[in-house]
Amino acid sequence: MEKFLKVGVITTTHGVRGEVKVYPTTESAERFLDLEYVLLDTGRDYLRLEIEKVRFFKNLAILKFRGFDNINDIEKYRGRELWIPREEGIPLEEDEYYIADLIDMEIYLEDGTFFGTLKDVMETGANDVYVVKAFDGREILLPAIRDCILDINVEENRMTVHLMKGLLD
Repeated sequence: MEKFLKVGVITTTHGVRGEVKVYPTTESAERFLDLEYVLLDTGRDYLRLEIEKVRFFKNLAILKFRGFDNINDIEKYRGRELWIPREEGIPLEEDEYYIADLIDMEIYLEDGTFFGTLKDVMETGANDVYVVKAFDGREILLPAIRDCILDINVEENRMTVHLMKGLLD
């Protein structure tokens, strides 16, 4: 399992006083209200950024970091990911998983046959959809519903699925 969880990506600067617009990769941009800091992936290492102020604009969070007081200080981090330590993540309910734990999970059919690897999770209004790269190279979309997803075992990196009629058409 990953040590860190991605919470957002800096999309652009906001104004000239060092604020940035962040696209949240969590369920809600309001998640940033509960965080004291984030870890910026600089490409070489992680830089701890103390959150000084949080505002919202549409579906984005506007963050101000302590010590970054003008556009020149922060502009170079445009496009960079923001992370938090796993222990800072929101506690999960039963049958909830961090997307980071699902990516690259091996997918098996209910009869034990290897089917493919989970490559992405699409978050839709009704339910998530798992993007699976099947063993034959095709991309298959599986709805994350009980009728289709029979078991998820994060420790074994294994998901068991039932292919409902019409999913392979």
